[in-house]
Amino acid sequence: MQLVDYQKQALETDRTSLNGAEAAQLVPLLGLAGEAGQLLSEYKKRMRDGPSHVLFVDRVREELGDILWYVANVASKYGLDLEDIATANLAKTKARFGDETGVELGNCEHEAESFPDRFMLTFVQQADGDRVIVRTLFNGEQVGAELTDNAHDDDGYRFHDVFHAGFVAVLGWSPVLRKLLGRKRKSVAKLDEVEDGGRAAVIEEGIAAAIFAYGRNHNYLAGAGGVDEALLKTIRGMCAHLEVNEQPEALWQSAIIQSFAAWREIVAASGGTVEIDRSSRTLIYLPLAHVASATAAVL
Repeated sequence: MQLVDYQKQALETDRTSLNGAEAAQLVPLLGLAGEAGQLLSEYKKRMRDGPSHVLFVDRVREELGDILWYVANVASKYGLDLEDIATANLAKTKARFGDETGVELGNCEHEAESFPDRFMLTFVQQADGDRVIVRTLFNGEQVGAELTDNAHDDDGYRFHDVFHAGFVAVLGWSPVLRKLLGRKRKSVAKLDEVEDGGRAAVIEEGIAAAIFAYGRNHNYLAGAGGVDEALLKTIRGMCAHLEVNEQPEALWQSAIIQSFAAWREIVAASGGTVEIDRSSRTLIYLPLAHVASATAAVL
């Protein structure tokens, strides 16, 4: 049976409107909640009774059928097509959990305006009076300003450029690092203004701050297999008008997880290097032993 046929036939058995328009809208919503509770109740019985609950699978099938009826009814009440809903849901879950490769960002017609396919950034921490500062190095030279946590407590935000590195590695995008590395696309005026300009950089910093705040409340993603959908929706909303919006949520999630993994290592070691590999979409932490010469060149 096709979903469109099921939805049509399910609506023929609808009696929720007998008590008025309000009931017609509310009853199927309450029905969804009730049937979901019934499904959980069957699972509770399964846990309690074990193999003696021989009708468990039959009960699950029945409850799922009731849930499907209410789903179809809610869709009909709001003029929605169940097949369209199913198709959109598959596209959404594929974008977040599938093998979406995304689009290629980061390259430009002029090589000098493209991100290198593979490069390293080194983070050097040192005391500066009563402050702790971090310098970010590219090819042994400092890029950008010295960073502190800008907070009352030591929370490691001084190393947040790791997240910009993660954006480049996985998404091929970072207006902030484009400016710091001298890779702004000045040969294309509109790209330079919109994609690589000040507004885009502020948005990226806002995304990094939102990700960091989320991580602070989730053990900095140690042992996490993913992030909440709400965070991904917030990020997508912030960059909706930028080229990076073409990248699927699966890549955003990968960028966040990889960035936090590298950040945790760097915070624990009070510095280190990350290797950005755009071809493999990976961000890899390298221990401090790899950056001795770079540190000596700056200090």
